[in-house]
Amino acid sequence: MTNIKMKVEIWSDIMCPFCYIGKRKFDNALEQFSQRDNIEVIWKSFDLAPGLKTDTSIHSVDFLQKHKGMSEAQAKQAIARVTDFAKETGLDYDYDKIVVANTHRGHQLIHLAGQIGLQDAMKERLLKAYFIEGRNVDDVETLVDLGQEVGLEKETIESELNESQFAAHIEQDIAEARNIGVNGVPFFVFDRKYAVSGAQPEEQFLNVLQKSYSEWYAKQDHPELEVVQGTSCDVDGNCD
Repeated sequence: MTNIKMKVEIWSDIMCPFCYIGKRKFDNALEQFSQRDNIEVIWKSFDLAPGLKTDTSIHSVDFLQKHKGMSEAQAKQAIARVTDFAKETGLDYDYDKIVVANTHRGHQLIHLAGQIGLQDAMKERLLKAYFIEGRNVDDVETLVDLGQEVGLEKETIESELNESQFAAHIEQDIAEARNIGVNGVPFFVFDRKYAVSGAQPEEQFLNVLQKSYSEWYAKQDHPELEVVQGTSCDVDGNCD
């Protein structure tokens, strides 16, 4: 085998509660997978609210009422359900502290971290900052702090957030999502052959990992060859 790894691409958004839950479930499944060192996880951007204006004064209940058309009771029930679901995976969401923020800059930071192999760490840190710590993921100073925590240089982060070098990468991710029919996130694509939509149970992720990897591995070890036939001798000594 070479250093080539099987790719798992994951489309998600920082403000998506099921994306954090799905990541945790996938991470747990990957930890159980015997060939995890041969898996390359690639985080893809998906913007659930591209036109959203960051508003540090609005409560998450009010946000759901305004942007999702829910009643106050429906919003509170939705938050309670997803909070309980998150707790089952060890995540303590705090919707009273969540800052309603545009996530475009956060996606830039994830792409930047990917250049030095820190993409997964950056994704995890941003999700925790948003859902558990109630930090503003559209604030430059906050993003600089979070980026430095995972190993990025302050000057590099500031340069990226000012110049938006990875804006095209974000748009490319979103275009790819449309092309392959991604209508919601999280969305997990295994070797561009199998897909899992949503925060599925760990067992489901593990099953798809095993199936897709076994097929990918066989393809790497036994490539299909196009053979041009000519005169030769076979193993029985017959020559023609």
